[in-house]
Amino acid sequence: MTGWQTALLVTGSLLALWLVGLAVLWLRRPDDLTVRDAVRLVPDAVRLVRRLAADPTLPRSVRVRLWLLLGYLLSPIDLVPDVVPVLGYADDVVVVAWALRSVVRRAGVDAVDRHWPGSPAGLVVVHRLAGVSRPQHG
Repeated sequence: MTGWQTALLVTGSLLALWLVGLAVLWLRRPDDLTVRDAVRLVPDAVRLVRRLAADPTLPRSVRVRLWLLLGYLLSPIDLVPDVVPVLGYADDVVVVAWALRSVVRRAGVDAVDRHWPGSPAGLVVVHRLAGVSRPQHG
C-alpha cells in the first residue's frame, strides 16, 4: 500500500467514524432538538469545558483531556470548516459529546452540573449528549 492509499484509507475511516458519531447523536437527541439548537449550545459547551478543565478537584487526566478538547475547538482546522453554515459546527458537537461522556464517566455528572453556564434547558440537552438521564426539576 502506498502512502497516498494509506492517507486516503485513514481519511475515509475518520470521515466514516465522524458520520456514524453524528448519526448516533442525532438519533439520541431529544425529539424537539434541531441541528440549529445543538449548534447554539457550542458557546456554552466551550465555557463548560474551560471551567471543568480549570477545576482542581477533578482528576488530572480529565483536565488534560479537556484542555486538549479546548485546543481542538479553538483550532481553525476541523473536518468540516466552521464557515459552513450549521454543519460547520456539527463536528464540534460530536467531539464535545464524546468528551462529555468521558468526563461524566470519570468525574461524575455533578461536576458538569456545577460548572454549566447556560440555561436549564441547555443542561438537559448536555445531559442527553453525555448519555446521562437526570430527573427534571421544574
